[in-house]
Amino acid sequence: MVAQVSYLIFDVESVADGELVSRIRYPGMDYSPQDAIATYQDELMETRGTTFIPHTFQLPVAVVVAKVSADFRLVDVVSLDEPEFRPHVITQSFWRGWDAYKYPTWVTFNGRSFDVPLMELAAYRFGISLPKWFRGDGYKAPRNRYNTAAHLDLQDVLTNFGAARCNGGLNLVSQMLGKPGKMDLTGDQVQQQHNEGNKKAISDYCRCDVLDTYFVFLRTRVLTGNITLDQEIQLVAEAKQWIEERAPDCEAYRDYLGHWREWANPWAIEVDPKADTDDVPESATDAAADAPVQAVSSVDSESPGTPSVDAAADPKTDESP
Repeated sequence: MVAQVSYLIFDVESVADGELVSRIRYPGMDYSPQDAIATYQDELMETRGTTFIPHTFQLPVAVVVAKVSADFRLVDVVSLDEPEFRPHVITQSFWRGWDAYKYPTWVTFNGRSFDVPLMELAAYRFGISLPKWFRGDGYKAPRNRYNTAAHLDLQDVLTNFGAARCNGGLNLVSQMLGKPGKMDLTGDQVQQQHNEGNKKAISDYCRCDVLDTYFVFLRTRVLTGNITLDQEIQLVAEAKQWIEERAPDCEAYRDYLGHWREWANPWAIEVDPKADTDDVPESATDAAADAPVQAVSSVDSESPGTPSVDAAADPKTDESP
């Protein structure tokens, strides 16, 4: 039986469209795409202290999506249009997949300010119609900033929709849980990797970011009361086994496991076997050790982005580029 997919956790890696940068930023100067990008990055570094080009000039070159069931189990992880990585095909697959699974909840880290706007603009660029995503239902509209049934941005969860800052971003909150966070490649290297033709390396980097996001998602479900800590520990163990089973055929998974650290559970209690067990307090991990994971809905069942039961650059910091 195929698991029902209720959440699509995704991450986007993108590069600047050099021809567009040349036409818009430097008209009449006959810059090559590479020269236009380099010039723009130099200007941004001088004025803003970053080389990150705004998403409006960018194209998706890798999108990885993790399919997650209603009970928060990892079902699958796919890199769209691999190994060709064509931006227009990636974009079409991304939005059609959301339709095919009957509008599950998108889950991102800082995706509200980068990943989703980039994919919307890519759909605009390539002439892809998104009537379900753009439907106007007032505060229930999928694109409403506070509609977490349609799009759950985990940075919003941790910052109260930007009222606080999440200094350190996804890398920080992943490593709090013992997960790898940033490894060999970083977002500011994606443009150079793409220029050198290393598309698979970009996809692998994106894949690892999605795994980090999944584990952060699980901990936020503990935070919001959807699952217990014991259930999260169980789900993490299952997901790790899922990754291990696929690691022989996937370099990204092998690298991810190589940087894995077990989360130090402060609630775990070592019990002296000679002690009177009646005097030993029950540990948090023992409390529901045998309890099955139960999904707890946190959204209005009438919200337009509510997952259907029939549904089978690096901006991941607190600072917007």
